[in-house]
Amino acid sequence: MDFFTPIVDDPYLFGQIAAANSLSDLYAMGAKPLTALNIICFPASCHPLEIMESILRGGYDKIIEAEAVVVGGHSVEDPEPKYGLAVTGLVNPEQAVTGSGAKPGDSLVLTKPLGTGIIATAIKGEMIPSKDAEEVEKGMAALNAPAARAMLQLGVSAATDITGFSFLGHLQEMLMSSQAEAAIDHKKVPLYPFVKDMVAMGMIPAGAYRNLNYIRPHIDWTGHAKEEADALIILADPQTSGGLLVALPGEKEEGYLSALKQGGGEGYVVGKITDGPAGSIKIY
Repeated sequence: MDFFTPIVDDPYLFGQIAAANSLSDLYAMGAKPLTALNIICFPASCHPLEIMESILRGGYDKIIEAEAVVVGGHSVEDPEPKYGLAVTGLVNPEQAVTGSGAKPGDSLVLTKPLGTGIIATAIKGEMIPSKDAEEVEKGMAALNAPAARAMLQLGVSAATDITGFSFLGHLQEMLMSSQAEAAIDHKKVPLYPFVKDMVAMGMIPAGAYRNLNYIRPHIDWTGHAKEEADALIILADPQTSGGLLVALPGEKEEGYLSALKQGGGEGYVVGKITDGPAGSIKIY
């Protein structure tokens, strides 16, 4: 189950993003979505119900795209809109992917760019016109289905979806579960347009600072000193409906990227799993 307050102004798009985000936990395990229950809070006494209808329509259309079924839900009167879904899926236990199987030598592949929290903050601060955020909005609304299909096709060591605890937070969770270390090339981590510009202007969500404060003791920065602050805050940016972070043997790297592309997704090799202290992250 996952739900949150609106991250975009368009109610239909908000519904799509919320649904895609809710489905990501299933895709991270290689599961096929089956059913979904709506969870919506809405100020019906002061806003037209057509807005709520648009939110629900966005979620419904995304669930249908995932070849699942909306089987009902629950609504609550609330001054602040919130929407999400409780989803169920099916996976063969022998094929289920968890975050605890990453092994030294595995490549790390990220399937969506980072920066949704920073861009959303910039939009709220009226630093970016909505039309310039279309790529970010499209990315958040995109299902992680291609990444999940490619995982089952190739076989991977571990995976997690990247959401509110950021790239660094979810990676560290994988590393602790796998009793391993990681080395990340921060220049290979994909970013949405305008992310670096907005960081330079201070458009940073409070959650990024909280994430970084928590994870900082586990980070060994070996890059240029002048790049450290901006690079780390981007890697700590809380994501909404982010991509999957997949660990897989190096010999499967090209096959996975190819399967992703054929399925309509994209992938970026951002580092490797290494043999070292559990949970440590070297960034160069």
